[in-house]
Amino acid sequence: MNTKNRNLAFLQISAFTLLTTLGFQSSVYAKEISISTKVVVSPEIQEVKQSQQAVKPGEAISQPQIEVVFVLDTTGSMSGLINAAKEKIWSIAGTMAQASTAPQIKMGLVAYRDRGDAYITKSIDLSDDLDSMYSKLMDFRAGGGGDGPESVNQALYDAIHKMSWSQNQNTYKVVFLVGDAPAHRDYQDDVQYPETIKIAKDKGIVVNAIQSGTNINTTRNWKHIAKLGGGNYFQVEQSGNAVAIATPYDDELAELSNKIDDTRIYYGTAEEKQKQRSKVAAGKKLSKESSKASQARRASYNASVSGKRNFLGDKELVEEISMGDVSLDSIETEALPLEMQAMKPSARQEYIKKKSAARQELNEAILRLSSKRDAYLKQKVEAAGLGENSLDSQIFDAIKEQSAEKGLIYDKKDMKY
Repeated sequence: MNTKNRNLAFLQISAFTLLTTLGFQSSVYAKEISISTKVVVSPEIQEVKQSQQAVKPGEAISQPQIEVVFVLDTTGSMSGLINAAKEKIWSIAGTMAQASTAPQIKMGLVAYRDRGDAYITKSIDLSDDLDSMYSKLMDFRAGGGGDGPESVNQALYDAIHKMSWSQNQNTYKVVFLVGDAPAHRDYQDDVQYPETIKIAKDKGIVVNAIQSGTNINTTRNWKHIAKLGGGNYFQVEQSGNAVAIATPYDDELAELSNKIDDTRIYYGTAEEKQKQRSKVAAGKKLSKESSKASQARRASYNASVSGKRNFLGDKELVEEISMGDVSLDSIETEALPLEMQAMKPSARQEYIKKKSAARQELNEAILRLSSKRDAYLKQKVEAAGLGENSLDSQIFDAIKEQSAEKGLIYDKKDMKY
């Protein structure tokens, strides 16, 4: 964007153009709302908007794709890094969303301990519904362990064989193994990790190894895993070395996140509505139990092109009507949300229009505050010298290097914290 364009403070646009610019296009109310208005748009928001191209839920994806599975040791010594993971998942997703062409992002998780503990492995399949994945991650607590090696073989096996990996060879598929103890190599019925990693390479999956702590046996083991998996090895402190800085914008972004969530309206069959209720419940759980900083990161991610899918889910009425995918007249009354079923057709239209208008306003506020939050954090990180050895930075470096062959281009200045 040139300097002249950056200095244009006022843009004469119709409400339809505004909707399009924000990524919430409307073929229904464009005819009803054609008021010319002056809107002050900051250069940062203009850049975000110009880069956004709406992807309709459920349509064939032509954009780049990223699939990430975290294989996380959840034994007692890992409490610090588990807490760091809970804080940083949204910023990792937000960073991945900054590729020159916004990718579709899916995440999954394999939590592991060892035989004799409460569980050996627990898996959350790959999904672009990061809300639901994160809601389950929040329930994990450190426990068990304390006896040296862990069930790393089983965890890696589950990550490679039990996740719904894409068959598309152009998808960047990656595993991050995170733990502080080496693999048990003495379980006779285990599939040993070299065999599993060979299958991973055949599937085009890169395996990275992140060591928590300084155990020399783990160092040797993790370096071997990373070498076999074509990935990176790096070491972090037991706390995770994650950048954790509160900002003056976190509380307001968290509040805006809750408000924009309330603009979603779902429709469909009873089965579809049940799935939608589960998604909404996951969002409410995040609002209630996660930190304000984490909620702020989620708000920023959801406002991105990549995050739109997580925000909307399936069969979200405001978006589908505004995109022209469905019309209210075509939807059976019983498929509508309960609050709309008794409304007259004109009242239903007005209800949708108000939800859309609120969403536009909230989305722009989130973009503006997210830009300020990013600038604040970058200044603090640089001043404190926290960048290069942090968990955030090392994961970014691995993603930047490994995804390049899939056509994904990243600039470190766009990293999220």
